[in-house]
Amino acid sequence: MAKDFDPHRLDIRRFAEEGAELEATDPVGRYRRLVAETDGGADRQVQWRARGEILNPQHVLPQVWLHLAAETTLPLVCQRCLHPVEVPLAVDRSFRFVSDEATAAAEDDEAEEDLLALSHSFDLLELIEDELLMELPVAPRHETCPVAVTLSASDPAFEAAGAEKEHPFAVLGKLKVAK
Repeated sequence: MAKDFDPHRLDIRRFAEEGAELEATDPVGRYRRLVAETDGGADRQVQWRARGEILNPQHVLPQVWLHLAAETTLPLVCQRCLHPVEVPLAVDRSFRFVSDEATAAAEDDEAEEDLLALSHSFDLLELIEDELLMELPVAPRHETCPVAVTLSASDPAFEAAGAEKEHPFAVLGKLKVAK
């Protein structure tokens, strides 16, 4: 059944009506924006799984759902010590699809779930990439850095250069005495 569905051009309604599932393991290099955030992680793997579901199928407006799970571990740069740090990312979300963008915008404030517009050629891999990008930490860092981190708010060379300069008021004092 899964052979009928292309994750790049997924007919969401049909996918949900059939209760279909897709899953794969892709190289991170397949996701351009995600690999741009890594420190050489193009060879890593993203494991993902998607399942469609129709709720209230007998209703006039049945609900179309997509359940998505994805995970990977990416090498990022620790913002404390500037060395590589392995950051696990995991996504487990459900999305309800509505008829169009206007409906999604109108219902978004009141809905607890994520809303997307229904499409006959939905790019599932782009959604996976978007969700993983949102899971990236703003400032990745080690729990305990592998090297000692020097935390200093002053530079000794800067302090020494400042000490060598003559104070501006001392120059004025010399002018006053010279008269």
